[in-house]
Amino acid sequence: MYDDLHNVVELPREVRRVVSIVPSLTESIAVTDADKIVGATDWCTHPADLDVVRVRGTKNPDLDRIRELAPDVVVANAEENRVVDLDTLRASGIAVWVTAPTTVPESLDSLGRMLSAIIGTEPPWLHEAREVWSTPYEGIRRRAVVPIWRRPWMALGRDTFAGDLLERLDVDNALRDSGERYPRFDPDALPDYDIVVLPDEPYAFSPDDGPEAFGKPAKCVSGRHLTWYGPSLVEARALLSGQLA
Repeated sequence: MYDDLHNVVELPREVRRVVSIVPSLTESIAVTDADKIVGATDWCTHPADLDVVRVRGTKNPDLDRIRELAPDVVVANAEENRVVDLDTLRASGIAVWVTAPTTVPESLDSLGRMLSAIIGTEPPWLHEAREVWSTPYEGIRRRAVVPIWRRPWMALGRDTFAGDLLERLDVDNALRDSGERYPRFDPDALPDYDIVVLPDEPYAFSPDDGPEAFGKPAKCVSGRHLTWYGPSLVEARALLSGQLA
């Protein structure tokens, strides 16, 4: 079997033990078959009742603790996790499955491959998510700056999953032609835009922290629904459309 980076991933006939070091993938597997998850990061907050061993963060996973859990596979993401950590796990004889979607359709296909390999089938929620996102948006479009951090200011740039998701609503990323995926920027030196979209993660933007730096209307949105690909995609279109209205 091949992951999103075309790496061969050798899995047992039945996968029983999974460690996830990506919050959205933790939710995807746990909602589908919670018994398979034996370890997850401290940032894996969904499902809320997830009770598994914690293995620190996405950028600094506790590799020794992961080895002790003896997983059949570790699920990771090319952007969220460091190559050196994944290579170290592979060198320990642990299978690693890496996802790398940059669009909504890619994320749905990526989840389908991963879950079929680990669970054995695509879950109903994934079919529902495909249906939710199957209809293109037709209407007035707006241009937005989408900050993801401040001190320094950083925003969505080119080729990002969240940028593609917004475009499928009605919001075009004003910095999508940037040479970087997450460029730094000066709020006083931006190309023309209509609104600012402020997710509450990874930086916790809020009505009191972020909008004051811009001269255009700001919309605070759910970071999980904007940046996670998994069961949240079922409700993301309706929820974000309301928050962006």
